[in-house]
Amino acid sequence: MLMVGLTGGIGSGKSAVASRLAALGAVVIDADRIAREVVAPGSEGLAEIVAAFSDRVLDPQGALDRAALGSVVFADEAARRRLEAIIHPRVRARTAELAAAAPVDAIVINDVPLLVEVGLAPTYHLVVVVRTAVRTRVERLARDRGMDRAEAERRIAAQADDPRREAAADVLLTNDGTLDELHAAVDALWRDRLVPYERNVRERRAVRPERVVLTEPDPTWPRQYARLAARIRHAVGSDPRVDHIGSTAVPGLAAKDVIDIQLTVPSLAEADGALAERLADAGFPRLPGDWWDNPRPPGGPRWEKRLHGSADPARPAHLHLREAGSPGWRYALLMRDHLRADPEQRDAYLRLKRQLAGFAPDSDTYGADKEPWFDEEHRRAEEWAARTAWRT
Repeated sequence: MLMVGLTGGIGSGKSAVASRLAALGAVVIDADRIAREVVAPGSEGLAEIVAAFSDRVLDPQGALDRAALGSVVFADEAARRRLEAIIHPRVRARTAELAAAAPVDAIVINDVPLLVEVGLAPTYHLVVVVRTAVRTRVERLARDRGMDRAEAERRIAAQADDPRREAAADVLLTNDGTLDELHAAVDALWRDRLVPYERNVRERRAVRPERVVLTEPDPTWPRQYARLAARIRHAVGSDPRVDHIGSTAVPGLAAKDVIDIQLTVPSLAEADGALAERLADAGFPRLPGDWWDNPRPPGGPRWEKRLHGSADPARPAHLHLREAGSPGWRYALLMRDHLRADPEQRDAYLRLKRQLAGFAPDSDTYGADKEPWFDEEHRRAEEWAARTAWRT
């Protein structure tokens, strides 16, 4: 199934997005609703909250007085963290139960207000953030929840700010317009990205653009890489070395809009089996067939690797699994660093790319036609490495 994290600041309209996705067929798991369930009267969660904050957070009927609790924790970071330590593990456990009960082809939307604050972004295939101007959010909180301005601003300030939330976002849905406009954006997201993404994950199919289209340098490529790398590390379940490589890792270099990533593995045998399945489950299925890099200089045995891709139709990526210290592993890092350090060679490479993209629009021909330049770049990069004492 496809696991999507949905978040947004208080008053952003996140619930409207969740409702629309549910109407389209998603399985929505509401963290706020679960958070209320795990502190219902008679629950262990409520007993622990009373032990931590006293019975002043209870109403006359013995249920949790959320307003009273909010007045305590939103003004005190330490108190808020104590509350989170009580509620969050219970919410995670219940969320896992509900997700496990969903159909295998489900698109599961995890509606999590504090997704960014608690570091959950890497656990999802995709993170959707609802972005709304603070002024609009304050007005909505006053209109819909009866908050005064000072309280609304305090609640907003207690959460992650917009730049931090947006750094975690694969998708930004702006909700400063009408409800119809928001629904249209959600419908397009469902149709064009979520539905095909779920199918690709289930069928272990990676997205591979066949035609070569050069994109001007995108300053967000490093941030996009960082989100993918975090998911890869989470899938692997340890702390492997993950590097941004290829043209999108070189500032100022036009490139195909495909993020190249290198995952360091102890051996190619370990790249198979369970590791390949974990990556596929996380949205990075293995590409069929045998894969290798051509040796530099030519003539030696080919440099074998494993190649995975992204199942996300809107974010193509190539994930190269190479053995630590192998020639192909070293060259990927060396070429990247040399082009970063040598603007003249970076510009020469860019001219070649533009020329070949016009005459060799398919990926296979485009790659083959660059081979002579790569051979020369290998020589230049090795000379540069020797002069500068470069290390991986």
